[in-house]
Amino acid sequence: MDRPDDPRAAIISDRVTVNGTVKQLSLLADGRLWWPEGGQRSLTVEKEVLGFARDGPNIILKTIVETEDGCYGGGSRGKLVRNDVVFRPSSEESHRLWCQKLSEFIDSLGRPKRLFVFVNPFGGKKAATKIFRHQVKALFDDAQVQLTIQETKRQLHAKQVVQSLDLSKYDGIVCVSGDGILVEVVNGLLQREDWDTAIKVPLGVVPAGTGNGMAKSLLDSVGDPCAVANAVLAIIRGHKRPLDVATITQGETRFFSVLMLAWGLVADIDIESEKYRWMGSARIDFYALTRIFHLRQYNGCLCFVPAPGFEAFGEPTSYPGSSRSKGSERERIDVEPVKSQSRSYQGPEIDLENLSWRVVNGPFISVWLHNVPWGAENTKAAPDAKFSDGYLDLIIMKDCPKLPLLSMMSELNNGGHVKSPYVMYLKVKAFVLEPGPRSGAQEKEGIIDADGEVLARGKGSYQCEHKALMAYDKLQITVDQGLATFFTPI
Repeated sequence: MDRPDDPRAAIISDRVTVNGTVKQLSLLADGRLWWPEGGQRSLTVEKEVLGFARDGPNIILKTIVETEDGCYGGGSRGKLVRNDVVFRPSSEESHRLWCQKLSEFIDSLGRPKRLFVFVNPFGGKKAATKIFRHQVKALFDDAQVQLTIQETKRQLHAKQVVQSLDLSKYDGIVCVSGDGILVEVVNGLLQREDWDTAIKVPLGVVPAGTGNGMAKSLLDSVGDPCAVANAVLAIIRGHKRPLDVATITQGETRFFSVLMLAWGLVADIDIESEKYRWMGSARIDFYALTRIFHLRQYNGCLCFVPAPGFEAFGEPTSYPGSSRSKGSERERIDVEPVKSQSRSYQGPEIDLENLSWRVVNGPFISVWLHNVPWGAENTKAAPDAKFSDGYLDLIIMKDCPKLPLLSMMSELNNGGHVKSPYVMYLKVKAFVLEPGPRSGAQEKEGIIDADGEVLARGKGSYQCEHKALMAYDKLQITVDQGLATFFTPI
């Protein structure tokens, strides 16, 4: 960096003692801390200084810096490591001024000061509690962020907590978990009477689950590895971005999705492989091979409103509506459905009947609808997905020989599968799925998977005796552009 020759460029400058050596330390107006050391050295307060602490006559800068040796987590960036920089101002008055100016500058960055943190001890490898204690908490402590911790006790616990949480006490909600707790939080916020302000509370996610698709999507958008330290730093820095929210509707039942919906091959692999959990992460690859060699196709119908530029997909049709049997709804509903409530969020206001609908008829191998690029840390399902463009990315596979399908599945880690001639990849504003039975096995139906959880189970499907939120029947999906707010790296 250039030497700050102009004293007017410094907010404060002083001769301080560092490791027994007197040096000139300056806090510049652009947010750099500069001092000569082996030439010149600087720290960017916004990016690298978490906070500071007073220790008698010394001031301890709590920093997090990127190592320069090697890669981390498969990314191109170095690993982030904590580091203390200790200096002693020249006098008590200088010590007071340094503390004042550092506080003022850090406060001007708009960082969160109070966070409500969910820790899910049951997700993934059941390591979230350990990750929080040994990695997450220390970074928030360095940044002097006050935390209120809530370990989730059961499914839907996080959703129930946020429905009555006093949000005025917090600058954000953080999920140390996979994607499941995050989705519960979004659904809980949108069921509140004050949903329109509640959903604007910034949300953060620290990867501690199985898939970690949202954390991967946010961090990868700037080339950061999907690592705990990078995720926490993104939250501490306080930058925010809007995120689209999809409303899945069936009758009076609603589910709010921020990640994905799958039906067919992907849903079958995701859900049915649960029986092989003892294999660890290898269960997904193993079961994917099983399902490809014993490939299923499902009859059904997809109707959608294409984004501009994608009007050539499908055939013209009229708005299909979303009618269904009330009897089956009562029979298949979960214990805590997202019911329509006059004061809770009802979904975006869209005149669906007057939009230009298109239709694609089955049978289908797989239907995948994505809100963000990554479905998991190693699955770049929708490489062109954007966080707040008001559209969902639709990936359709109707037919495919097994060898090309194997090759295609091997490219999920880089998004290359969407270039296959057997794949239709487009963006949609609204979507109606009418799922049907398996081809050649009319007595068996499929599974609809939303954000990693079973949304609906058809007859003859895996664990079909278990209740689900919705019936295996027609459902409708609409998108509300930028409805939620997330902490983001930049």
